Amino acid sequence: MEEVYQFLKTCKTYYLATMDGDQPRVRPFGTIDCYKGQLTIQTGRKKDVAQQMLANPKVEVCAFDGQHWLRVTAKAVEVPEVEAQEHMLNDYPNLRATYTPGDGNTMIFALTQATATFSSFTEPSRTITF
Repeated sequence: MEEVYQFLKTCKTYYLATMDGDQPRVRPFGTIDCYKGQLTIQTGRKKDVAQQMLANPKVEVCAFDGQHWLRVTAKAVEVPEVEAQEHMLNDYPNLRATYTPGDGNTMIFALTQATATFSSFTEPSRTITF
């Protein structure tokens, strides 16, 4: 999990896919954190992406660093603890203009039951689970 975290942190932007009924939706994301041994992401409760993950927690994340790419298949599970929100926003203080821990809008999701595959055009793929 630490390797996945470091890869996503280095890439800065990754792409999160959710399901909106039977239609996939993909958008750029930038928040990634490790909280109490779980890989977590952040969004706003008012956003479509949050509602999509609540309705269908199956997600995929994809990122590319210029040579290698990472695909993570996971289940997004809400982490309701205000401490998780504080932990995330400490790493992304620029988001404090929009989000405040405990504001009812800030949401943290843990990526659980995850399978991560690192790939490139020049090396064999490698898969880990967490």
